[in-house]
Amino acid sequence: MTLNKIFGFVLAACLISATARTAIAQPAVADTSWRTLDAAFRRYISADSIVGASIVVMRNGTSIARDNVGMGDRALREPVTDATIFHWGSITKTLTAIAIMQLRDRGKLSLDDRITMYLPELRQIHDAFGSMDDITLRMLLSHSAGTRNGTWPYSDDNSPWQPFEPTKWEQLVAMMPYQQLLFKPGTQFGYSNPGFVYLARVIEQITGDPWVHYIQKNIWTPLGLTHSYVNTTPYHLAGDRSNNYYVRRDSSTRTLSVTANGRDFDPGITIPNGGWNAPLTDLMTYAAFLTNAAHDDQKLQHTYDLILSRKSFSEMWSQVVPLDAAHPANGSMGLSFFLYGVGAERIIGHTGTQAGFRSFLYFNPRTTRAVIAVYNTSSFANLTGAAMAERALSDAVRQYLATSP
Repeated sequence: MTLNKIFGFVLAACLISATARTAIAQPAVADTSWRTLDAAFRRYISADSIVGASIVVMRNGTSIARDNVGMGDRALREPVTDATIFHWGSITKTLTAIAIMQLRDRGKLSLDDRITMYLPELRQIHDAFGSMDDITLRMLLSHSAGTRNGTWPYSDDNSPWQPFEPTKWEQLVAMMPYQQLLFKPGTQFGYSNPGFVYLARVIEQITGDPWVHYIQKNIWTPLGLTHSYVNTTPYHLAGDRSNNYYVRRDSSTRTLSVTANGRDFDPGITIPNGGWNAPLTDLMTYAAFLTNAAHDDQKLQHTYDLILSRKSFSEMWSQVVPLDAAHPANGSMGLSFFLYGVGAERIIGHTGTQAGFRSFLYFNPRTTRAVIAVYNTSSFANLTGAAMAERALSDAVRQYLATSP
């Protein structure tokens, strides 16, 4: 797994019927690398015909510049703005991981606890390598437990009468006897979405709060993330919600079709591993927290430390397993965060993909530089030049994050 593959997105994006482009904010500090990055961002959008997207670059918790491109809703001709609400997919996993670390720091659990202490149902999964009792919370946090990638064990035509994802815990439990571990726990990396559903169940058992209530109380509210939510958009924010799109190429005519998936969808049981909805501004506040950008504000620093200590973050950002044992230089997995070396610099972050939305959040903890981007489209059309433009954008992101202030 290469760095380009992680910085890039699994799916490409789609056609713009009308493009609304906001003016690029002038950098607060001279920063020519932002210009290079934004040019690559726009070239990729043009090459892959993305409906709507937004990108921001930050340093020390402050926006250097931001670019909003295209439409949040094609049919209504609503442009992407600073208020547009996107879906952030698997970046949500970092919230679940922080919650587990909070409970560990409060003496409520150990990362070496066996998951079956909390979820004995998992013993129904076939384990050819030993016992399901060998799987620890640490393994689940680092995607090294051997559990499957997808929540559904099926892949079909995604018929509209089917739920988007399993909606009840009982559905996952019913499928467990028909699943198996993919490798011996703790021996390698294997990305797993249900692993974070299991971790969320641990949070709920220990605290008595539903996952979203715990996250609201212990992360979103203290950080002031007032526009973050899961599932259906609150009425007062509905006008800002972005639609999301798929693009496909007709097999006979080779023409492209764009399908709007609807502004809201139910992530079901997958909310703890991919349910976060928010405007980019909330993710910017989150990135400031991750980079400890308190600006000598003692009250804010106290809030940051109360949510999670730098020592615990350092633990989360330490390698547990390489992404590819045969090529360890290609990156590694910490506790829910992906870790990369770019020259002498260390880049940390996560991507997200669900429905038509795709996103990434990456930062350099030493320089406090961060890049956050989100698209509201995914494509199955393999548009000419899109992959090359995406790789160029990935390179520009790396270069920005690896540049010293």
